Amino acid sequence: MENPSQIPPQNNKFGHFTNKLKKNLAFKSKWAELNGAMGDLGTYIPIVLALTLAKDLNLGTTLIFTGVYNFVTGTIYGVPMPVQPMKSIAAEAISNPNFGIPEVMAAGICTASILFVLGVSGLMQLVYKLIPISVVRGIQLAQGLSFAMTAVKYVRNMQDFSKSKSAGERPWLGLDGLLLALICACFIILINGSGCDDYNNDEEETEADFGPNLSSRRRRRLKKIISSLPSAFIIFLLGIVLAIIRGPKAVKDFKFGPSSIEIVKISKHSWKEGFIKGTIPQLPLSILNSVIAVCKLSTDLFPEKDISATSVSVTVGLMNLIGCWFGGMPCCHGAGGLAGQYKFGGRSGFCVAILGVFKLVLGLVLGSSMLKVLVQFPVGVLGVLLLFAGIELAMCCRDMSSKEDSFVMLICSGVSLVGSSAALGFLSGIVVYFLLRLRKLGDAHSCSTIWFHRNP
Repeated sequence: MENPSQIPPQNNKFGHFTNKLKKNLAFKSKWAELNGAMGDLGTYIPIVLALTLAKDLNLGTTLIFTGVYNFVTGTIYGVPMPVQPMKSIAAEAISNPNFGIPEVMAAGICTASILFVLGVSGLMQLVYKLIPISVVRGIQLAQGLSFAMTAVKYVRNMQDFSKSKSAGERPWLGLDGLLLALICACFIILINGSGCDDYNNDEEETEADFGPNLSSRRRRRLKKIISSLPSAFIIFLLGIVLAIIRGPKAVKDFKFGPSSIEIVKISKHSWKEGFIKGTIPQLPLSILNSVIAVCKLSTDLFPEKDISATSVSVTVGLMNLIGCWFGGMPCCHGAGGLAGQYKFGGRSGFCVAILGVFKLVLGLVLGSSMLKVLVQFPVGVLGVLLLFAGIELAMCCRDMSSKEDSFVMLICSGVSLVGSSAALGFLSGIVVYFLLRLRKLGDAHSCSTIWFHRNP
């Protein structure tokens, strides 16, 4: 038998890599992971749909690249690390008729370049350690509530994604009616409760209160069956069925095969416009929500995983430094997507890896012809998925144990929401944090800790 010490170093490294890969993709329940994969679609589909309708984004190319991003990040991190659109860049493209695809891609490349440099240099990890946890929580709360408010708009009003505007109140009845959305929301609450672990606690209480009799065993069995149902996946399948019913011609018009992938030509003017109008507003959001908040939330949910701000910043940079040249939508990670996927059962890298495979297959087999089905997808149903993702992210702030930390968090969150700027909220939170610390200069202990409530 071969002695492990005699195995060549390269074989040891390969074996270590293979074991890590298997560990990152390991899962306890395939239905829970598949259900978790649906938790980020409430954000992904509307923005992709809006960019495709308003700016003629290549949907097939975007599906292929985001599918690869999902699979790679799932295997690297071993957690349901999301791949979301860069929202500020998308918002500028939808609202500005002169901000086209070349400007969108230029903005994505510039943002990615800065994040890549910050990651490789180690500066991003330094920033992560220095930002007080109460400020991070404020950003998470603001983002979660922003998602929830957007979700309510999706549920209450019809949407014109090509113009990023509401198009009148949603009718109660119909295949995309208000009643359907409310039924879907009630179904998710019935299945998932206040979170994925809700039923586990209920089972322990039942056994303690009722004892191991036949009635309690039946009740636990029934609860186990109910909680194992993939609620988000069922609702997504319902949406696909309704989309086909609403637009039966879309299926007949499917064109098989991937869309043509071409290099985007970016002029000097596009680089300038992309940086000024796209990168500058997007960069604070990417640093705060796509790196800092994601790392903090990952540590909260998966303390056994070592996910650094350096690696997250580098992967966001690499994704867009490659994909944006070919017309793939600028993407980043996001705390809201991670919270949504965790809410619906995602616990490993398999969650996003299987989503990536699904996107990749759709992009290669159907290409941009998928657009005709997505246009008919019930927006109210997407709103329901986005609502629970936002609420799950906002609930992260419940660990603020002191009034002082809660005060800083709420200042940061309130300014972010009212000012529609994560950067402005962050700055306000930092200022308030230091002002509160300055009040305690007379305390020797406070003097020594005026700067840091360090993140893990």
